[in-house]
Amino acid sequence: MHVVERDQFVFSFSSNHAPVLTVQSGDRVVLRTNDCFSGQIRGDQDLVTSIDYGKINPATGPIFVEGALPGDVLRAEIIRISLDAQGVITTLPDIGTLIHHSEIRSKTVQIKEGRRVQFSEKIQFECTPMVGVIGVAPPGGEVACGHPGQHGGNLDSSCIAEGSSVYLPVFVPGALFGLGDLHASMGDGEMCGTGVEIAGEVEIRLTVLKGEQLAAPVVETKDSWYAVSSDHDVMAAIRKTSEDMQNMIVQRWELTPTDAYLLMGAVGDVQMSQCCKPCPVETVVRVRVPKLEGMPDLLK
Repeated sequence: MHVVERDQFVFSFSSNHAPVLTVQSGDRVVLRTNDCFSGQIRGDQDLVTSIDYGKINPATGPIFVEGALPGDVLRAEIIRISLDAQGVITTLPDIGTLIHHSEIRSKTVQIKEGRRVQFSEKIQFECTPMVGVIGVAPPGGEVACGHPGQHGGNLDSSCIAEGSSVYLPVFVPGALFGLGDLHASMGDGEMCGTGVEIAGEVEIRLTVLKGEQLAAPVVETKDSWYAVSSDHDVMAAIRKTSEDMQNMIVQRWELTPTDAYLLMGAVGDVQMSQCCKPCPVETVVRVRVPKLEGMPDLLK
């Protein structure tokens, strides 16, 4: 088993980053992660207005995957997510759907027995661990880990959890994979700008898929497929990810584009992953289609 420690991280996805580990296709790796604030908030007295914003959303990695070439697809199977004992929820200046009715505040919370969030003396709720940042090097330049894109990045999609697989288009040799920004829990839309931000570790299996083509990330769960996309405009993001899902259905389920569209209207969902940030930062959306009996997988 390979292990990448939490002191091996980057704040952006780029082909210029030297890999911290090289693996073979099919290898399993444990990545130990920092929280999205790089540990800068340790108590309720630590506010986001006093932290270094250059240290946001570190991704553990990058990992070079042998055999991954531009035009391939990298599958990251999330086998296990383990959480540290304390997380934090914050409000953020000029971010979130209710910031005009809220103060800037940090709230540290304890994780009980690794599975329940102690929000207050009276309120507890079950952890729903997920990965916020997951991606590969983009086709050109550098993208900060706090931003989404066709390479992945800050997708903040609650379906990226234990038992799911994330499929990413490969743009550079070795893919240069990384992940971070764990949440013990996060509501869809991440309306206040954060979930329960927390450090931890993720066990994954990385596999190179030949002969598959993707325009943007796709997530597979036990019962569903999700196309994930982003744009500065909400409707443009919805249209983009709908087109990605339509194309997969046409190719794999052998329907016409119109029949695929009708099917998506009957059984599909448009879901909001992240809507808390003002323009020009991207909104992240996803389109879900359930796995249907007798139909092949949308990806191998």
